[in-house]
Formats: sequence, C-alpha cells, structure tokens
Amino acid sequence: MHFGYFGVTEGWHASDVADVLKLIAIGLLAGLFFSSTFILNRLMSLEGGHWLWSAALRYGYMVLLLMIGLPLFRGGPSLRALLRLFGRHWKFWTLAGSIGFGGFYALICFSADHAPGWVVATTWQLTIIASLFVLMGFGRSFPRRTWIFSGIVFTGILLVNLVHFKTGSLQGLFKGALPVVLAAFCYPIGNQLVWEAQRGRRFLPYIRDASLDNAFNKVLLMSLGSLPFWGILIAAVAPPPPSGGQMVNTALVALFSGVAATSLFLYARSRANRASELAAVDATQSSEVVFAMIGEVAILGAPWPSSVALTGVAVVFAGLTLFIRFQEGENQ
Repeated sequence: MHFGYFGVTEGWHASDVADVLKLIAIGLLAGLFFSSTFILNRLMSLEGGHWLWSAALRYGYMVLLLMIGLPLFRGGPSLRALLRLFGRHWKFWTLAGSIGFGGFYALICFSADHAPGWVVATTWQLTIIASLFVLMGFGRSFPRRTWIFSGIVFTGILLVNLVHFKTGSLQGLFKGALPVVLAAFCYPIGNQLVWEAQRGRRFLPYIRDASLDNAFNKVLLMSLGSLPFWGILIAAVAPPPPSGGQMVNTALVALFSGVAATSLFLYARSRANRASELAAVDATQSSEVVFAMIGEVAILGAPWPSSVALTGVAVVFAGLTLFIRFQEGENQ
C-alpha cells in the first residue's frame, strides 16, 4: 500500500497492529469523556441557558484549568516557554483555535437548542467522513476499503437518525443537524493544521517544538487562540448573563470533555504515523453515540432508544471493527 505524502511503501508488523489497537483504545476513552458535552449541553438548553455561554465559558475554564495545572505538574518555566511559543506564532494559533475549537463548539452548542443530545452525538459522527476529506485536502490518500468502512459507519448514523425523523419535526432536525455537519469539518481542520505545522507542511509555519509532544500543551495553545473568536461572538450576539447552574455545568464540560477528552484524542492523533492510523483514531469518536444515549437516559430521563437506533449503533461499531481488521489485513 502506498501513501503519496510519505512516498514509501508501508509494511505492517505485529507491533504496528498492537500500536493501532492502543491508539483506538485511547480514542474510545476520549469518546467516553466527549459524550459529557452532548448530555450537559442538552441539560443547559432545557434549563434555558444561552448556547453561547455554554460554548464560551467552556474554553474560558479550560484556559484557567490548564494555566493553573501545568505549573503545578511541570513547573512555571515550562508555562512561560509555552506562552512565548504562542506569542511567536499567535496568528497560527488564533487561526487553528478559532476553527478547531471556536467554530466547532459554537455550532455544537447551538444545535443543542434544537435536537436531543443523542441526535447531536450521532450526527457528529459525520466527522469520521469529514476527516477523510480534510486529510485529502492536505494531500493524503486512502485505499478504497477505508471509504467502504466509513460508509458502513455512516449507514449506522442514518439508522439512528431515523428515530428522530419519526419523533421530531423536520425543521428541528435541520436546525440541529446542519450546524453539526459544519462542526464536523471545523474540528479536524483545526487539529490537522497543528499536525501539519509540526511537520512544516506547505504554507504553514514550521513549529518544531518539543512541548507540542504533550497533548495538554496543544489544548492550551488552541484554547488561547480561540479567545478572540469568543470575544467577538459575545460582542455580536450579546447574550443574557449565564445562570449559576450553567457556570457549574460548563466547568464540568471543560474538565471532562475540554481537557480530559481533547487531550486524550490529540495524544492518540499525535502518535499516528500513517494516514490510515489517523482515520482509525478519528473513527473512535463514534463511541460517543453509545455513551451519550446511556447518559441521556440515566441523567435526563429520556426514553430508551428503539431497536432501530440500537441497530444503527451496532452498525457503527461494525465499521470500527473493520478499521481494526483492515490493519491486521495489511500485516498478512
């Protein structure tokens, strides 16, 4: 198998398969933490909280958590060095943060006003396919089987959404789904910009710094880069002040999804050396559907999904399994 951007033939060994399985396991753990986003955003929406505060406060908390936590665990000088790195490439971090964190999460929170959390989580799985298009835009290529496996995952997403077609309005689905489709492209674009910059690709600055090997540092840099985006959006929308409950819930989202999940996901992506590995890590985000369904039933009292929805979930995981088997097939 050949990938043009490496220019070499990729040979697979048993250790390669083990590495891929580890990356997928880390991605699934990230999916568990990511699912808190959809549950808590839906909860805040039902309680009347404005979607913009649900989005902006999360990244405000993330910056505070990381700027306090990093010096405690690694010492003050490392944080100062990280801030200097941000200052040297502030235009790049503002671009990557505004797209990958700002645009992505503003659209996700907006959709929570118009669709249940499990529908948002399911539609969000389009990022698996969106990631392939993003990677293609950066010069990557994939074997036909990768697209077939992605199509299987997409079929599962459609099956799950059939439940909402039956129980909700088409207008509500459109308002809840379209922003998520756009968000599905924003997130991999922002992350891939960082991945490319570390390797000095094309028009991007070559940011070869050892601190970027730590996923928490990447999250802080991108979060700092998103702050101008949030300031402009708050000034433009002028939402009413957030409630105390919304401030608490956004803090939980920042901790579980913003810090823990994002760091795990970026760590797994940073360890991927092949385009197919990147696609496999991105595919683990489909696990959020299961976690969001269970959480919405247990926490928000939503009815248990129908057999059609459960069948869709099974199909999604079948697609994930094929991603793994594909790696094994390359080893034979």
